[in-house]
Amino acid sequence: MDLIRCLYWSEKVDPEKRIQIYLALYIKFIREAKEFEEKGDLVQASEKYWGAVTALLNIVGEKKGIPHYTHRDYWEIMNHIIDETKDEALTELFALAEKLHANFYHSFIPEHQFAIYSKKIKMLIEKLLRYLETIGVKVPKR
Repeated sequence: MDLIRCLYWSEKVDPEKRIQIYLALYIKFIREAKEFEEKGDLVQASEKYWGAVTALLNIVGEKKGIPHYTHRDYWEIMNHIIDETKDEALTELFALAEKLHANFYHSFIPEHQFAIYSKKIKMLIEKLLRYLETIGVKVPKR
C-alpha cells in the first residue's frame, strides 16, 4: 500500500502543489503542538513538533530532489542543510526532534524538562524556515 501511495503522490501531484501541502501540514502541526503543550499533553505535543519538523524537511526534499520518506532520508536532508549552511547546531537540534518523536511512543521526557525541548525545537524550526526562504520557498509569517 505505501508503494501505491508514493507512486500516486509522485505522479499525480505537481511538486509545487506538494510543497503547498507540506506547508499546510507544517502550520497544522505547529498549531496543534502548541495547543497540546498548553493543555499539558506533552506526548501529543512531542509528536506534533516532530510532524512540523518533518513537514519542513519534506519541502526541502521536494526542492532539492532528495527522497524524504524515512528517518534515514530526513538525516540525509539535514546533513545536506548542515553542509550547505555550516550550522553544526542543527545536528543536535534534529537529534532532539527525534527524541521528541520517541517520546510519543515511550513518554520518558519529564514534564519539568519539556519546556527545554520545546524551546530547542522552536529554534530548529526557525532555522529550517529561514533555510527554506534561501532556497526560494515562501514561508508563512511567523
